[in-house]
Amino acid sequence: MLTSGRVFGEDGTVRALASIATRQGVFQVRRAIAEDVAHILELLGDDPIGSLRETGADERTAAAFVAIDADPNQLLIVVVDGWEDVVATMQVTFIPNLSRNGTLRAQLEAVRVSAELRDLGLGSALLRWVLDECRRRGAGLVQLTTDKRRDGARRFYEAHGFVASHEGMKLELG
Repeated sequence: MLTSGRVFGEDGTVRALASIATRQGVFQVRRAIAEDVAHILELLGDDPIGSLRETGADERTAAAFVAIDADPNQLLIVVVDGWEDVVATMQVTFIPNLSRNGTLRAQLEAVRVSAELRDLGLGSALLRWVLDECRRRGAGLVQLTTDKRRDGARRFYEAHGFVASHEGMKLELG
């Protein structure tokens, strides 16, 4: 699986952040656009846990996308296949902080690969690319949470060097 750098259009603009080649084909990693939101939400809802909390695009998700897209510390990416179908997504938040002597952190959220492409190498290639992108932006630590019921996801992250070093906690306010 080869990952190449930015892909430029004829006009010199960045069309894709990276190209990922797998046995299933070549995929493009690019920043999400507003038209991708419904597809991202489909991916987020395409499992037993997500199906209980993802209700589809509405004014709240549209407003959230606008805020994410405007924030330079946010990177909402999609992976598209040769037909421009969204087949994977991930949100990366870069968090400046004073802890660890001012180490920039990267928080990975909402990582999903379409069910048809899981366990075929696309997720690993995407994770390798995003870790390189985090390094390129100066992050010294990458963190994520995964639901305790997602055994496969936990094994996936552990296989890529992530360590369950902390106990995460959440409080729903709504």
